[in-house]
Amino acid sequence: MARAWHLKSRPNGMPTSENFELKDLELPSLSEGQVRVRNLWLSVDPYMRGRMNDVKSYVPPFQVGEPLEGGAIGEIVESKADGLQPGELVQHMSGWRDEAVLDNAGANKLPDLGVPKEQFLGVLGVTGITAYFGLLDAAQAKPGDIVFVSAAAGAVGSVVVQVAKAKGMTVIASAGGAEKCDWVRSLGADQVIDYKAGPILKGLAEGAPKGIDVYFDNVGGDHLDAALAVARNNARFAICGMIEGYNDPTPASFRFIQRIIAARITIKGFIVLDYFPRLGEFYSEMAPCIASGAVKSRETVVEGLEKTPDAFLGLFKGENTGKMLVKL
Repeated sequence: MARAWHLKSRPNGMPTSENFELKDLELPSLSEGQVRVRNLWLSVDPYMRGRMNDVKSYVPPFQVGEPLEGGAIGEIVESKADGLQPGELVQHMSGWRDEAVLDNAGANKLPDLGVPKEQFLGVLGVTGITAYFGLLDAAQAKPGDIVFVSAAAGAVGSVVVQVAKAKGMTVIASAGGAEKCDWVRSLGADQVIDYKAGPILKGLAEGAPKGIDVYFDNVGGDHLDAALAVARNNARFAICGMIEGYNDPTPASFRFIQRIIAARITIKGFIVLDYFPRLGEFYSEMAPCIASGAVKSRETVVEGLEKTPDAFLGLFKGENTGKMLVKL
């Protein structure tokens, strides 16, 4: 019998273990065009918090009493789908469980790029796609730009730092705590601000005395306000996430928001789904960088299906360095 984590109740503010319930999940027999998959790796991501609210967004909300979903990598154990054979590895969105039945269209066979399979949930997956296109397309970053990256020790931020350096940019980064700051420096960041050691605005003003051309936002709140304060004329902001506000319904206060006008700042939100048609371009650019060591990945691994909610909640407590994954 398969098991899956279900949404037991909708969180009010920060989720707790009481909002989740692990239950048996009866899987249907395979129909033509379907595969049964045993999951090996699960991804937990901050955007999942928004899906726990009953609000309209770019993806449907999770339903109370129903299994949760998320990125996963699994091995096919049974197949009635053309082109998919038992033993092959696929990436799909039926995570938060140990087994799943998938339609052919929802099971994407992993390309043979000579990298560990879990990296297709990180630097070669949605994480890397978000970082790459968010920086180079949404923010239109170019060589010579001064780029500020928030949450730079996180999954997306750490890739943004490395892509920016590989493309000839100066990188100012923020991270929480000395250990994470040291790691971000090792990735090539020119200046790293420990936002736990003092006000982010003061640190950013000192770290980027000439201002910034690009801001890659994973945090929102005070980081976004600080970026507005030091932005140069015609700066471009790519808004990837705002984890600071995901569990706080109180709107953030922006002291420097009027600088959008004076500095002619462009602010663009983007969704990684927009870039899936360009996956071939992404692989051709990033795979050689990873193979050569120019772009490195790091994972924080929690073991066991039972620990999936703990891994998810850890995202909001700063417990991950790099990509947070659950290994089954």
